[in-house]
Amino acid sequence: MILPEGEQMLKLYENDFRYCENIMREHAKSFYSAFSKLPEKKANAIYAIYAFCRLADDAIDVHHDIHRLNQLEEELFLFMDGKIPDKPLWRALSVVCHMYPIELRYFEELILGQKGDLHFRQPSSQAELEDYCYFVASTVGLMLLPVLTDQPDVIQEQAKALGVAMQLTNILRDVGEDLKSDRIYLPMDVIKRTGYSEKELSEHMINQAFIDMWEFEAERAEKLYDEALTMMPYIDKECQLPLLLAIYYYQEILNAVRNENYQCFTKRSFVGTKRKYELYKAAKKGLAHLK
Repeated sequence: MILPEGEQMLKLYENDFRYCENIMREHAKSFYSAFSKLPEKKANAIYAIYAFCRLADDAIDVHHDIHRLNQLEEELFLFMDGKIPDKPLWRALSVVCHMYPIELRYFEELILGQKGDLHFRQPSSQAELEDYCYFVASTVGLMLLPVLTDQPDVIQEQAKALGVAMQLTNILRDVGEDLKSDRIYLPMDVIKRTGYSEKELSEHMINQAFIDMWEFEAERAEKLYDEALTMMPYIDKECQLPLLLAIYYYQEILNAVRNENYQCFTKRSFVGTKRKYELYKAAKKGLAHLK
């Protein structure tokens, strides 16, 4: 039996895709659970893209090693020149880029965003914060779009909005964790406008000014989630539920922090299994209205 070209390539590089899949299974269990149910071609593409993003992120956030990131960037430049580095990630990505029209400049922009984290400086404004969010998160959505839809150019703005919303959610969940790394992602102008102070932040004080500041960012994220949801009619049918679940699960992290009385200094809030099941039912019901 002669397999179609795409299936032949998936079989030929199966071990490379399993390498990428294991990275996603280990580091993004909820997303893996959702996206692993996709057809093999799409699931493998998502594994490979995720693996690149994870390696870029871990180079700085886990290993604090610019050399790892520089090496990844050098390999990316070779890849962009048509020279595939002899590693599982790049072999898998070579298949993905053959199957889908993915723009490699987004991979380059993600690395630029990670370099910004290495030489971290607190954002002075909301615009500066959201610009950072674009580089480290919206770029991921833009990489994934051609896998999720055959009309990626139509919904680029929604993909950008989703990336910013998810990164803002990360920031609001991880305030205390980031402080341990001497990082304050909350913008100076927002802190000043709400009457909170960096001294109170360093003391982990949760008062009305903190809640006002936190909610300012949360409401911005929720507005961006709403904007992102308008992309759903353009998403391939088999991808709609996994993507909608990813959005619902991430947005619900904001409510999880609220339910902990905004304690994001000493706790890392998460969405429990029961709530995830409720969101799954809500997602199924929401998609029924798209048909």
